[in-house]
Amino acid sequence: MLTIVRTEWLKIKKYPAFWWVMGITAFTYPGINYMFYRIYLQIISNENRAHELFKALLGNPFALPESWRTVAYFSSLFIFIPAIVIIMLITNEFSYKTNRQNVIDGWSRNDFLTGKVIDVLILTSLVTLLYTIVAVVIGLANTTDTSVSKWNLAYYIGLFFLQSFSQLSLAFMVGLLVRRSFIALAIFAFYFIVLEPIAVNLLKFKFDSSIGRFFPLEVSHKLLPRPAFFGKFDQKSYQEGLDAVKYHIGYTLILILLTWAFCFWINKRRDL
Repeated sequence: MLTIVRTEWLKIKKYPAFWWVMGITAFTYPGINYMFYRIYLQIISNENRAHELFKALLGNPFALPESWRTVAYFSSLFIFIPAIVIIMLITNEFSYKTNRQNVIDGWSRNDFLTGKVIDVLILTSLVTLLYTIVAVVIGLANTTDTSVSKWNLAYYIGLFFLQSFSQLSLAFMVGLLVRRSFIALAIFAFYFIVLEPIAVNLLKFKFDSSIGRFFPLEVSHKLLPRPAFFGKFDQKSYQEGLDAVKYHIGYTLILILLTWAFCFWINKRRDL
């Protein structure tokens, strides 16, 4: 196992595109949350009756413990960026024939794919760590009530990790199937940004069907409900989202197992 980890690190450390995209990710997560935070400050900054009412309605979604949920939701919108890294890592294996070289050097096909599972786990951990730092920093900066339990919603760290790992695993599967980075990125981007959102909303609003919640990305999207202030506008829908989380934990775990089982199966049967 240590040999696999060491080999994967050697592949990554001199790969400039990996570090560029990771740098973009490190900038995007704090950036997007800071943008929404500035919007919130602008809404509550004017001293008039309408804004005072709006402030009372919203509360402070960026104060602890609520920042765990708010930052998780906004950060999850940009999981596509680290997905680029995952797609590049697997497609480069085929472009530069390093997957074939690993097998020639004595690795089994399962060893090769195990290395990729480790890559996805490491990247998921880095993204989750970044989310945690942003949630803590922005939360502490906005928390004035010292009696509140700051870690009350810290379980969102686990939910964020699970969602990220599930969606990055799907990105990996696309890269494994297509083997061409540009085409794989285009397919994943189209599905992530266009196809699934349209299909889910079409089923929900046009046909009054909830089957869209079982679509590959939507399964894990449901792990991170909208920030609490949305519940002030539609309490029933918001509560349904909270209640669904426990079910989607199970659905997401099943999807992850199916995704990687399929990846190992297809890797065994395809030519190097």
